[in-house]
Amino acid sequence: MSAGTARGLFTSLAVGALGGVVFELTGLPLAWMLGPLIANLLVSSRGVNVVIPERLRSVFLAVMGLVLGSQVTPELASRVVDWPLSALLLLLGVAASTAVAAAWYRRCGFDPVSAWFGAAPGAMTAMILLGDKCGGDPQRIAVAQSLRVILVILFLPPLFWAYEGGSVAGATQASGFEHAWMLLLIPLLLTLGRWLRLPTPALLAPLLAAALLSGFDVASLALPEWGMNVMLWVLGSAIGSRFKGMTRRLLGRYLWQSGIATLLALCVLGLFAELIHQLLGVGRDVALLALAPGGIGEMAILAVALNIDPVFVAFHHLLRMVALMLFAPFWARWLLRRQSAPSSRDG
Repeated sequence: MSAGTARGLFTSLAVGALGGVVFELTGLPLAWMLGPLIANLLVSSRGVNVVIPERLRSVFLAVMGLVLGSQVTPELASRVVDWPLSALLLLLGVAASTAVAAAWYRRCGFDPVSAWFGAAPGAMTAMILLGDKCGGDPQRIAVAQSLRVILVILFLPPLFWAYEGGSVAGATQASGFEHAWMLLLIPLLLTLGRWLRLPTPALLAPLLAAALLSGFDVASLALPEWGMNVMLWVLGSAIGSRFKGMTRRLLGRYLWQSGIATLLALCVLGLFAELIHQLLGVGRDVALLALAPGGIGEMAILAVALNIDPVFVAFHHLLRMVALMLFAPFWARWLLRRQSAPSSRDG
């Protein structure tokens, strides 16, 4: 690690700790994730060097994967039969919300390619690369995708807090580490996840391994409250430090555009979440978090921290990400043909 990276890491964690303490004192929900996130976002927009190295983020994301996978129980199989219908509603909701958000981005001056790939709710890296390949603006797509994730994280906890009447149930915390030896598997699982080319390997490889161990009642990782807070502190700081170097004026404009797009997408997906609630009896908060247009890692963090059916939530976000990655290349080809058609007629 270079000296500059080390200073950026120390600054990011120090700023994040201050934000966590402030949020904790105010009693806001998910204090040790939202506090570090907002604090790092604010200082990074002022040009302060804050950075969480990708390797460190991957380690803590792997810990989250182990905690999430440990929520799997043998009784889970009895609920899986309900998931095909909710999966169908998820895919329909993704299509509808993407169309609505893309229409808003077009009104904001985005070209068609940047609007569609910026509005797609997930698979961020794939959307940026495919959008660039189709002639879109990769910076606009990247900013729209990143801000969407951050805004969803900022919107949902207060929404759940209000829905629960001023209280949000957190995950049941152990008094100490349980089956902490599972943490020693992280280096092996990170390597295995990259070798298997899993999407978001730092999260999914540990998640699947822990799900197998927990599903067969071998071991389940549990963290004490301070352990969960440390994990949220680092991951929240990592999310907030993404916008290093962006001016406040530019960030403000992008926040306005992405904020409206995110609210539109949440409203559309909220309707489909209500259908899942009515048809399957799934809690409204569970259904909304399962369909929310955030990243799988970030939504998994919220699900575990708020104790909102983490396995159901993770399954639907994984399905959405896989579906987008499978469908996006075909959509990209259609956009390329549509763009080339006028050129060929002009020739």
